[in-house]
Amino acid sequence: MTKLTHLDKDGRARMVNVGAKAVTERMAEARGRITMQPETLQLILDGNVPKGDVLAAARIAGIMAAKKTHDLIPLCHPLALSSVSVDFTPDTAANALEISARVTVSGKTGVEMEALTAVSIAALTLYDMCKAADKGMIISDIRLTHKSGGKSGIYNAK
Repeated sequence: MTKLTHLDKDGRARMVNVGAKAVTERMAEARGRITMQPETLQLILDGNVPKGDVLAAARIAGIMAAKKTHDLIPLCHPLALSSVSVDFTPDTAANALEISARVTVSGKTGVEMEALTAVSIAALTLYDMCKAADKGMIISDIRLTHKSGGKSGIYNAK
């Protein structure tokens, strides 16, 4: 059975000591989805949401969130990220936007949480900026799709 690294021998939460780990190039990618009414998606794609360019705002929010992950998730280490990108792909057949984030670092610990946080906050920003038009939007399928670097090596979602 896999040992949970954020618990000590007595089951108490702790921040993992990464001091002895080697610095390696690490990368993580995450994805998520926000589904909405067709009219809402069209407003976004046409740039006609009254609050402004929601994709630009959501992209910046996702990048900022990745940089602040350690402030949001109690046991995450603060990291000097090398890069963060957040992108959106429309799925007009499903009235949805696919959200993807890619985060890189040269460090002693991975950036999976930073990629997942970027996707989550980008989706929440899209919701916030479009809720006047569509309160029924659904945020879903937030998941890690790829990670590389570190002792555990490469992970690819199935």
